Amino acid sequence: MKYWSKPQKTMRLALSSALLLLTSFCPIFSQAIQESSKEAPLLEQATLQAVVDYAIKNQPVVQQSLIDERITENQIRSRLADWYPQINFNYNLQHNFIVQTSIIAGNPVKLGVSNISAAQFTLSQQIFNRDVLLANQTKRDVLLQASQNTSFNKTDIAVNVSKAFYDVLATTQQIDVAQEDIQRLERSLKDAENQYKSGIADKIDFKRATISLNNTKASKKSNEELLKAKLEYLKSLMGYPSNQQLQISYDTLQMEREIALDTMQNLDLNSRIEYQLLSTQKKLLEANLQYNKWSYLPNISLNGAYNLNFQNNQFTDLYNKNYPNSFGLLTLSLPLYQGGKRKANTKAAEWQIKRLDWDIKGLQMNVSAEYSQALAGYKGNLTNLLAQKENMDLAREVYDVIQLQYKSGIKTYLEVVTSETDLRLARISYYNALYQTLASKIDVQKALGQMNY
Repeated sequence: MKYWSKPQKTMRLALSSALLLLTSFCPIFSQAIQESSKEAPLLEQATLQAVVDYAIKNQPVVQQSLIDERITENQIRSRLADWYPQINFNYNLQHNFIVQTSIIAGNPVKLGVSNISAAQFTLSQQIFNRDVLLANQTKRDVLLQASQNTSFNKTDIAVNVSKAFYDVLATTQQIDVAQEDIQRLERSLKDAENQYKSGIADKIDFKRATISLNNTKASKKSNEELLKAKLEYLKSLMGYPSNQQLQISYDTLQMEREIALDTMQNLDLNSRIEYQLLSTQKKLLEANLQYNKWSYLPNISLNGAYNLNFQNNQFTDLYNKNYPNSFGLLTLSLPLYQGGKRKANTKAAEWQIKRLDWDIKGLQMNVSAEYSQALAGYKGNLTNLLAQKENMDLAREVYDVIQLQYKSGIKTYLEVVTSETDLRLARISYYNALYQTLASKIDVQKALGQMNY
C-alpha cells in the first residue's frame, strides 16, 4: 500500500478541490452558452403594443441595461462584504540549504533549522472605514440609478419603435392605395381602349390612361422597396430576427379613435425619467461630498492572527513539534497632512453639485420647450388630419360623379384622370396625416413623462 506524506496529502486535496469546482461550473457555462444562442421568438400579430412589448423584452440595449443592474447589485454586495470579518489562511514551507550564522560572544552560532513550515489564520474587522460607509449609505441610490437607466432606455426604445411602426404603416397604406388605383386605372384603360376601338373617343384618352397606370405602378414599386428598408429598420429597433418575416397588424378605425389627447395637461418635471436620473445623481454627489469630508476622520480596524510554526532539521519530523504564537491588534490610521488634497477634493465635490443644479435648470427649460413644440406639432397635425379627411371624402365624391358623367359622355377623360389623381393624393395625404398625428401624440406624451416604462 502506498502512503502519502502530509505535504503531499495537502497538495492532493487542493488539486481535488480545484477539479471539483471546475466540474461544477461546466454545466453553468454550458447553460449560459445555450441561452445566449437561443433565437428570439416570433410575433404572430405585430400590433403596435405587441411590437413595443417585444422591443422592450428583446432589444439588446434594454438587455444590456438589465445586465448592468445585475452587475451593479453584485458590485454593491462586493463592497459591503468589507463590513464582515475577513478570515484568511496562509501556508508556507521553507528549506534552508545554508542556515544563517551569527557571532554571539565571539562564537559562531547557527540561528535556525534546515526546515521551516508555518500556517497562519488571520482575522480582521473594519470598525470605521469611509469607503465601506459610503457603499452602505448609497446602495439604494446606486441601485435606483441603474434601474432608472433601464427605464430611460426602455422609454427611448418605445418612442422610436412606435414612430417606426407608424412610418411602416404610412408606406403600407400608400402601397394599398396604389394597388386600388391600379385596379381602377386598368378598368379605365380598358374602357378608353374600347371607346377608341369603337370610334367614340380618340387615341389621346387611351394614352393618358396608359401614362397614369404606368406612373402608379412605378410609385407602387418604389414604395414596396422603401417598405423593405423601413421594416428592416423596425426589426433592428425591436431586436427582431432579420431573416424572419414581420407581418404588421393594424386597425385604422381604432387608430382614429386613439388620436384624441388632452391638450390642457400641465407639465410635471418630476414625471420625466431624465429628471429622476438627475435627482438620483445629485443624491450620489451629496454622498460623495460627505465621503470627502470623512477623509479627516481616522480609519479604525481590529486585527488578529494565530500562527502555527514548525521547525526541524529532519524533513520527515518537521510536523512533529509546533511552536505557536498569536496576537491581537487595534489599528488607527489618520493622515495628518496631504498637501491640501482633502480640502481640494471636498471643494471639487461641492462644485460638482452646483454644476448638476445647472443641469437640472437646463433640463427644465429644455423640457418646457420640448413640450411646447410637441404640443404645437400635435395641434397642427390634427388640424391637417381633419382637413385631409374632408378632402378625401370630397375627392371620392367628385371622382364618382365625374366617372358617371364620363361614361355618359358629358365629361372628358382628362377630367377623369384629374379626379383620379386628386383622389389618390387625398387618400395618401390623409393616411400620412393620420400617422403624423399619432407620432406627434407620442412626442407630447413623452414630453409629459407619460411614456415611462
